[in-house]
Amino acid sequence: MNKNIFVKGIIISVASITLLMSLTACGAASASDSANKIKAEKQESLKSLAATAKKEGKVVSVGMPDDWADWKDTWSGITTKYGIQHNDTDMSSAEEISKFTAEANNPTADIGDVGSMFAPIAVEKGVTQPYKTSYWDQVPSWAKDKDGNWMVAYQGTMSFITDTKLVSNAPKTWKDVEKGNYKVSVGDVTKAATSQNVVLSAAYAFGGSEKNIEPGIDFFAKLAKEGRLLTNDSNAANLEKGEVQVGVLWDFNALALRDKLGKDSFTVTIPNDGAVISGYSTIINKYAPDPAAAKLAREYIFSDAGQINLARGYARPIRSNVKLPADVKAKTLPASDYKNAKPVKDTTAWTQTMQNLPQLWQEKVLIYVK
Repeated sequence: MNKNIFVKGIIISVASITLLMSLTACGAASASDSANKIKAEKQESLKSLAATAKKEGKVVSVGMPDDWADWKDTWSGITTKYGIQHNDTDMSSAEEISKFTAEANNPTADIGDVGSMFAPIAVEKGVTQPYKTSYWDQVPSWAKDKDGNWMVAYQGTMSFITDTKLVSNAPKTWKDVEKGNYKVSVGDVTKAATSQNVVLSAAYAFGGSEKNIEPGIDFFAKLAKEGRLLTNDSNAANLEKGEVQVGVLWDFNALALRDKLGKDSFTVTIPNDGAVISGYSTIINKYAPDPAAAKLAREYIFSDAGQINLARGYARPIRSNVKLPADVKAKTLPASDYKNAKPVKDTTAWTQTMQNLPQLWQEKVLIYVK
C-alpha cells in the first residue's frame, strides 16, 4: 500500500468525522434552540393570556360546583394565582348546552363541564370555541377533540353508595340490587349524564350494550313497579336525612360523600357486573363574555396543580404523568375493585341512544314511579 495514500485517507476520514460531528452538534443545537423557542413562545402566550384574563376579572362556570371533583380548590387556586373571581350555577350536561345555545345573544357563562358523550353534541350545536392547552400532547387522543373544542380532564366509574344503617348488606352487583328490598336513587335520567350512565351500567350487567339499552330500562322498570326506584339526587342532604338507602353515582362523588358523612355510616362499592368508566370534558362557550378567563381556567385544570385537585376530589386525572401526593392516593379504592369496569366502546351508538333515552325512560319507567 502507498503510504502517502494511507496517510491521506486517514486525514480525509478524520476530517469527515469532524465535519459529521460538527453537523450533528449543530443539528442538536438547532433542535434544542427550536424546543427552547417553542417553550418561550408558549410561556409568553400564557403570560399574555393571564394578563387579558386578569383584566376580564372573572370566570363564570356552569356544572362545576365546589363539591364535585373538588372544583372548590381549583377555583380557589385560580383566584389566588391570577386574581380572577368565580361563580358557578350547577346544572346537568344537557342544561349547560341548552344555556349556551339560548344565550347566544346575551351570554352569561364562560365554561362548562359535561359528560364526554355530550361534548361532541356541544360541538355539533356550534356553541364551543377551541383552545388547546400547553398540556395538549399529554392528553390521550381519545380524550380530546382534534381542534380543541373539548378536552377530557378526569374520569370516573359508576358506583353504589350505601347507607349501612339502613341496608345491612351493601350491594356489590346489580343482581344484588335486584334481589334486595331497599330503595335505589338514580337521579334524573331525562337530563343528567350521570343518571344515563347508571342505566347503561345496569344494561351491561343484564346483557345489554350501547346499542341495546333495553335490559337497563327493563331492570329499572321492575324496581319502579316494586316501589323501589327514587328519582331524587344522592346528595349530602338526602343521604343525611336517610332518604337514600342506595344511591348510584360516579365513584369520585360517592367517595367524597362517604368521607364527608362518615365511613362508619356509608360504604362505596363498584358493581362488578356492570360499571361504566367515563370522562368529563371542559367546553368553552363560543359566546363567552370572558373568553381569556375561560381558557386560562382550562389551562389551570390541566396543570399539575389542577389535576391533583381533581384527584383530591377522588377523580382520576387524565394526565398519567402527574405525581399524586401520598394522602391523595390513600383516598382511592383498591385497583382490584375496578377490574370489570369498562369504558363505552361504541361512542356513536351511545350518543344516539342517549338522545332517545329520555323518552324511553318517561314511557317505560317513570309511569310506574310512585
